[in-house]
Amino acid sequence: GHRQQEYYCLQQTQHLQQSPHASNQASVPKKSTKQNNALPLWGNETSMNLNPLILANIQGSSYFKVSLFKLKTYHEVVDEIYYQVKHLEPWERGSRKTAGQTGMCGGVRGVGAGGIVSTAFCLLYKLYTLRLTRKQVNGLLSHGDSPYIRALGFMYLRYTQPPSDLFEWYEPYLLDEEEIDVKAGGGQVDQII
Repeated sequence: GHRQQEYYCLQQTQHLQQSPHASNQASVPKKSTKQNNALPLWGNETSMNLNPLILANIQGSSYFKVSLFKLKTYHEVVDEIYYQVKHLEPWERGSRKTAGQTGMCGGVRGVGAGGIVSTAFCLLYKLYTLRLTRKQVNGLLSHGDSPYIRALGFMYLRYTQPPSDLFEWYEPYLLDEEEIDVKAGGGQVDQII
């Protein structure tokens, strides 16, 4: 009943907060220098440290399997972000069934019934399949055409880089005032960082 649902929600919340190092497939963080263009990956290299429900929905979506499969280059994916991304939530608006979930459970991303995974998260995972270089990530972060391109660059870093390195990446942008609407369906304008 209700107690079991709360226990499940608590377990899922704790799972989301765990370090990717808890997984058997997790790798040891690799420190690199700024001069090196290769960008090491941190955590679970199979899942990109994504929630399993989100990852399964990405890999099962026709958009990812058909449309994004055709895109082979970094520049093609950046163009797709420019034309297709309208928000940064993992699920499309109204596609998740959260009715009946109480407490923290309804608000935890990826917990409960899945829905239609968002274009943004499909493209984030597509970027991951390209194994971006340091130069390409910097290109995303400084892109002038769309705040969504920049935001996906910051999300890419958040999911793939050691937490201890994030401040070094984010610091030059902390006073950036460019705004972005992050909510599916609109209505939540924030600064990119």
